[in-house]
Order: sequence, then structure tokens, then C-alpha cells
Amino acid sequence: QVQLVESGGGLVQAGGSLRLSCAASGNIFSINARGWYRQAPGKQRELVATITTGGSTSYADSVKGRFTISRDNAWNVMYLQMNSLKPEDTAVYYCSAVTGKGTTWDSWGQGTQVTVSS
Repeated sequence: QVQLVESGGGLVQAGGSLRLSCAASGNIFSINARGWYRQAPGKQRELVATITTGGSTSYADSVKGRFTISRDNAWNVMYLQMNSLKPEDTAVYYCSAVTGKGTTWDSWGQGTQVTVSS
């Protein structure tokens, strides 16, 4: 089993930056892919960015060019660097992972609030 804990959220002004962190514990070697989701009030949960064991990354069009996903070599910590933040980025951000031989996002963190003021 994998446990994920997010940190780094907070209140920032539009145009500012934040870096979110996601610490993994447990059977971290079962992780095949990691990603960040976000959910704003009244909206569906949105996949923001992903990173594979090979280092390949992908981004939602809404954040491309502004956000960067990365990880340490041991997969213990994953990061989401968020630059040029907009009020539309306000949401609860969740760390997630695909583990074992599954193909679904089956491990989740508790979420961290990001609020961008205008």
C-alpha cells in the first residue's frame, strides 16, 4: 500500500508562484506513474499533470507552459511547480499514483488548498 501526503498549498496573488510537494511512503516501488489532480468547487476533478517512471510528462492545456511536474530519483517526493498563477487555478490539489499492474489512479493524498487572489 502507498500513502501520499501533499503540502505547499496556500494563498498567493495572481502572477505569483507556488511549489507543491507530495511525499510517498509504504511500497513506493509499486508506483508506475504519478500525477496531480485538482478540483474546484462545483467542478469535476481535472488531471493537471503526470509523470512516468521513465520521466515522460504530460500537462493539461490549461496549465501547459506555466506548471512543471518533477520527482526525485527514488520516487519519494513529487513536485508541482506552479508559475504565473491565475484565479482560475484556485482548487484543491491532489497527489495520485498508479500502482502495481493496475491502470487506474488507485492511491490518493488528502489534498492541499491553493487559492489565487486577483
